[in-house]
Amino acid sequence: MPELPEVEVTRRSFADRIQGARIERVCMGKPLRWPLGVPPEALAGHLIRGVRRRGKYLLMDLDEGLLLLHLGMSGRLQFAADLPPPGTHDHMDMQTDHGVLRLHDPRRFGAVVWAADEAREPARKLLAGLGAEPLDEGFDPAAFHAALKRRRAPIKQVLLAGDVVVGVGNIYASEALFMAGIRPTVRADRLSRARSDRLHAAVQAVLGRAVERGGTTLRDFANAMGETGHFQLDVAVYGRAGQPCVVCATPIRLLRQGQRSSFYCPVCQRA
Repeated sequence: MPELPEVEVTRRSFADRIQGARIERVCMGKPLRWPLGVPPEALAGHLIRGVRRRGKYLLMDLDEGLLLLHLGMSGRLQFAADLPPPGTHDHMDMQTDHGVLRLHDPRRFGAVVWAADEAREPARKLLAGLGAEPLDEGFDPAAFHAALKRRRAPIKQVLLAGDVVVGVGNIYASEALFMAGIRPTVRADRLSRARSDRLHAAVQAVLGRAVERGGTTLRDFANAMGETGHFQLDVAVYGRAGQPCVVCATPIRLLRQGQRSSFYCPVCQRA
């Protein structure tokens, strides 16, 4: 699933090129996770002011209203001056005077949704429960620790939930917990301020590095220019069960938490 780094990398790969473009037409394919909310032809003629990100949503600001784009489980965006005819898994083509933006989504869990503004439905419902942005200056260590103190679930599951901090998907949660020396099964409310601060810094470092490396490409992720990511080459624990820890050489272990795989070093992450 594309997580925060992949969505941010996607945004950066086309946001500057599509800014200022005028929409000429929008064609929707098979139904996606949620309906567009307006007739596609109603978007023609509108100007694209810019593209922002909130969590794993891309927010395309128009001169009237905005579009929320979500990549779902396997979606990706393409943006080019000219694209071949849409295929079976291409579910949105937005023709602009700067090029074509296409959503390719084999599993159709993605979405393209129009809203009048962020304070109105459906944008309000989709965005209201999101936690802090880990790469923003407003991601405060004290507030992060206070939020963890209110959660009794294992720290790995709290990171994945997205209501304390957004975008820390399975790969990045495993890597951040390793960097912070915290076992994924530790209850969130039992982390001291010092350990919480280490995790706070690790989340920022891991996600920042993932963005620098173009995201993670395990199967088919590519940005809007077709470029794949390389963070998978930097992982210390994720997907390395049985292999030696990069720090102490102890074999990395695998456990299941809430139907998700967690990877950790039993020595470097004692508790």
